[in-house]
Amino acid sequence: MTRVTRVRLDLAYDGTEFAGWARQRSGVRTVQQVLEEALTAVLRVSEPVQLTVAGRTDSGVHASGQVAHFDLPDGVWAAHQEKLLRRLAGKLPMDVRVAKVSVAPEGFDARFAATSRRYIYRVCDSKVGTLPTRRGFVLWHNRELDLDRLTEASKLLLGEHDFAAYCKKREGATTIRRLLDVHWERTRPDEVAATIEADAFCHSMVRALVAALLMAGDGRCAPEFPAEVLAGRERHPSVNVLPPHGLTLEEVKYPDDAELAARVEETRRIRVLGC
Repeated sequence: MTRVTRVRLDLAYDGTEFAGWARQRSGVRTVQQVLEEALTAVLRVSEPVQLTVAGRTDSGVHASGQVAHFDLPDGVWAAHQEKLLRRLAGKLPMDVRVAKVSVAPEGFDARFAATSRRYIYRVCDSKVGTLPTRRGFVLWHNRELDLDRLTEASKLLLGEHDFAAYCKKREGATTIRRLLDVHWERTRPDEVAATIEADAFCHSMVRALVAALLMAGDGRCAPEFPAEVLAGRERHPSVNVLPPHGLTLEEVKYPDDAELAARVEETRRIRVLGC
């Protein structure tokens, strides 16, 4: 058998012109498609490169700390490793950048070895709207937001729960997640940012959570409202999924190298609430 090297990519992208991360049969432009085609071309391999990613971002969502991996025959890696980063910089469109290329440690899997993902959702609460230079990355919310109310509501969501009320359900997929951190800060006089970290997220979860929290933060609902929606385990008619452009995947965390294989095994188990 041909020996292979597992290669880790650390990358960033502006999601504005992408229909999300994952390849689609319709042939629309996606980050995975653009990156796999660039890798296949610069490596000059006969079989197309296939990437595994830490988290599949939705259409229009950005990333500054995305992680992916692919396997490559040892000989191909040896021939290209020193030049791969520079060649990718010249081949990729400017809305995708690979920041680092490295050999992954034994047991590494970009998706299953991850211990958490951290997102930031940015919101402008100015009455006059978002600055034109920031409108592609910040949501305009035409109501003043109170950080104390946002913080109070956020604390009630922490821990392991069934987040079915905030997820787009998929057949055979669990909606049980462990929310590790939710905190808000005013990063500019006219902007607040929600940092949300969990062991994993399901489809549209972050944008739905932030939507409910904004309703508490601007006074339309009590701070307990987002937790009450969570407890109901069903989508609430008042909670809409926010637009994607305010959301950025900032970081993916992994355990120490010696713990990678155990983490992969743990992640692959079907989760049951309380176990």
